[in-house]
Amino acid sequence: MAVTAWEVEGDIDYAKMIKQFGTQPMTESLAGRLKKPLPNFIRRGALFSHRDLDKWLAAAESGKKITILTGRGPSNKMHIGHLLLYELAKYFQDAYGCRVYIPVSDDEKFFVKEGLSVEDVEKVAHDNIIDILAMGFDPKNTLVFMDFKYTKIYRHAAEVAKHMTYSMAKATFGLKPEQNVGWSFYPAMQSAHVMFPQFMEGAHNVLVPIGIDQDPFLRLTRDLTDRFKFIKPSTVYPIFLPSLSGSKMSSSAKDSDTTVIWLADDEKAVSQKIRKYAFSGGRASIEEHRKMGGNPDIDVSFQYLKYFFEDDDKKLKGMEESYKSGSLLTGELKEYLIAKINSYLKGHAKRRQDVERNLDKYMLED
Repeated sequence: MAVTAWEVEGDIDYAKMIKQFGTQPMTESLAGRLKKPLPNFIRRGALFSHRDLDKWLAAAESGKKITILTGRGPSNKMHIGHLLLYELAKYFQDAYGCRVYIPVSDDEKFFVKEGLSVEDVEKVAHDNIIDILAMGFDPKNTLVFMDFKYTKIYRHAAEVAKHMTYSMAKATFGLKPEQNVGWSFYPAMQSAHVMFPQFMEGAHNVLVPIGIDQDPFLRLTRDLTDRFKFIKPSTVYPIFLPSLSGSKMSSSAKDSDTTVIWLADDEKAVSQKIRKYAFSGGRASIEEHRKMGGNPDIDVSFQYLKYFFEDDDKKLKGMEESYKSGSLLTGELKEYLIAKINSYLKGHAKRRQDVERNLDKYMLED
């Protein structure tokens, strides 16, 4: 297993990651404090770890100011693997009525991705922002900005950079060498993103839903907050939703067109990808499957249904048991998932249109 800010490879062991990154395991008692109703993925165990979530909840329960900070590095189109993170942020906004800040790191992708112009990353960032907001964020309680357009963020990044040594920044890269000074400076910008709600609203509890592969930036920021008399940000980490092949989804992977479902995919593309590429927990033949049953724990179609696309707990349990017994075939499971995804994407496309007409309600610009 290799989990760094640049790659996630191998068989994911969440217990080992908790130890590696020094986070806290999500407990039933802590999860039980979250406001109901809970989205599918939380109810079904998709949050595996956190840092100081209990402190953020305590602040919320006592009526103190709280906010959410999430973000996006716009390297490509968005796919369904991104949904968990933003649905998590949206859940906290809906449940606790708090503001959500969404910085978009167009500058970082310009620094680290070969062959991208400023115009390229701005175009991708704009498209990503619409996808994120189309998930239903409240326009009255959501603030989005792109670093290239909201240049006031540079002031805060400069304040952070004055307290950050090069060795501290270098530690966030791991073994991957930076290729230019923009890359070297970016950890200061990322820390400014994480502290941005407190720069804007004063010291308060901020929760950052994030993939644990990006945790080095959070650890670095937590080490700096005392310099500004801020509260250390809390974090919560969802599992990685697998790609169609069963590995961690990546927009930049060479085979991404066959391993991910893009949010812009049409019905034909979704059907073809699921039928041809979705890793199956079924047996080699129908006869063997009927006799021995399948394994839903490794079946990608079942995982997508479990963590996102099937709302009915009773129906999901029945499908799991039927798959294990062999009465439900892999092909039948895939067809059910195809219908669910296409229904979701159809609604998403309509919501995108609504967001595009009202994008200025969300955006911070100079």
